[in-house]
Amino acid sequence: MEPTSRTTIYQLPIDPLQQIFTRLSVREICACRAVCKLFKQTLTCPFFVQRVAQRTALSWFVVHPSHCRKSRRASPDSLLHVYDADSDEWLRFPLDFLPFNSAIPVAASSGLLYLWCESDSGRSLVICNPITRKYRVLPQLGSAWFRHGTVLSAGLRVLVLNEFVALYLADGNLWLNFSAGLSSKPRSPVLVGSAVYALCDIGSPWRAQWKLVFCKLDELGRGRAWDRLERREWGEIFDILRRPRLIQGKGDSLLMVGGLKASFATNSVCSTIIILRLDLANLEWDEAGRMPSEFFDCFRSWGKFKVFGMGDRVFFSGKGAGKLAMWDSSEKGKGAWRWVTGISESKDGLCRGFAFDARIDAVP
Repeated sequence: MEPTSRTTIYQLPIDPLQQIFTRLSVREICACRAVCKLFKQTLTCPFFVQRVAQRTALSWFVVHPSHCRKSRRASPDSLLHVYDADSDEWLRFPLDFLPFNSAIPVAASSGLLYLWCESDSGRSLVICNPITRKYRVLPQLGSAWFRHGTVLSAGLRVLVLNEFVALYLADGNLWLNFSAGLSSKPRSPVLVGSAVYALCDIGSPWRAQWKLVFCKLDELGRGRAWDRLERREWGEIFDILRRPRLIQGKGDSLLMVGGLKASFATNSVCSTIIILRLDLANLEWDEAGRMPSEFFDCFRSWGKFKVFGMGDRVFFSGKGAGKLAMWDSSEKGKGAWRWVTGISESKDGLCRGFAFDARIDAVP
């Protein structure tokens, strides 16, 4: 009696093999690429990449220590720490494919990651896809931008802001230099659609006075200054918050997060942390979320905190906390609060972060 013949995965036709691999997560696809030559060829062919790229966008957030930009050197074997908010899991991508002494993630757009990188020859802004491990170096910038510049990106258009100057890169070859035209450094600038929105403090050293300003990307370099976005109906909405920060909301909206003052006094204590939402279509504010007392009591004892997020998720990092608080309104618009554990160790316990819409087909 002849032995039963066996068919291994290496003998499968390409179509059923790709069908099997389409059921894997992006993280599993990355791991399988390193198994053998066949897997790598199958998982990197254009047809397979196109099929996988049609999936629903991933709700990933890059999280990194807040003090890392102050460090002069970092390990070349550093990891990119990514939180998957849908599965409540942490992912870690090696950055050892980048030939730099240090690599600090600062922004993401269209499936690509932007990092400040330092080498022996200087500092540069680098675009990469940590999934495909491909990268491209943008024209070099000076040390001042590395320390103080805020990076915004929309596709392959890049904007770097500080208090006095804006740098704009549209074709990947030459930075265009424009006057920012602001009285103070724009705080928490965000891109919504084709416009940049930011908070600007026009007050005195003793009392902050925040204003919402905006500028169209297409109008950069035409001599047009930032415009204030304000309405009489808003009243004293900026005066009720301590240290307000902007976050890109879902759709055509902005989120503003800050401590809710108990009074209008300069040194008024905060009763909680509140999330306000501005509908940019009708310019109306509403309350999107309010931190529960059991969460706020922790942040009040920790003191300093950082906030980041995008869309319907906002994260809060407290000094020495060892965990994140997350506000999530993705399910039927209900704002639920929970703790996120498992973050990497940080020198001061504070973390920064930003949304990362990971794509396997994004090319730097």
